[in-house]
Amino acid sequence: MITYRAMTPEDVPYISRLEEETFSMPWSPESFLQMITKEDTRYYVAEEDGHLLGGCGLWMVAGEGNITNVAVAPRARRRGVGTGLLNYLMMEGDREGVTAYTLEVRVSNEAAIRMYEKLGFSSEGIRPNFYEKPTEDAMIMWKR
Repeated sequence: MITYRAMTPEDVPYISRLEEETFSMPWSPESFLQMITKEDTRYYVAEEDGHLLGGCGLWMVAGEGNITNVAVAPRARRRGVGTGLLNYLMMEGDREGVTAYTLEVRVSNEAAIRMYEKLGFSSEGIRPNFYEKPTEDAMIMWKR
């Protein structure tokens, strides 16, 4: 059974490696440690049988939540882990007073865009050249 929970310092090495495998510009372990100790940020992980499957973060500002770094291990993809993580993140965010969520996603990442749309997000614009390595536009998505 997959469970969802707040990230702990012990989770940082795995999540940092997953970032390196998933993103062209990964966050450092130090960035994750900062994220789990700051008052306005949260990072959640998915776990099954003691093994981490993925994680995602949330920055909360004035009732809005910016979703960051949704990453799922290749072996756990297409099992609903990303959807479960985001549902858990938004449930926790709602509990803390977040009323709208936003994120950026590479315009070429069709699987992620479909997942976000199924969760109620819609495109509200493009950030030109937002991503590097390779350079690519980001779709700005909101769930209000």
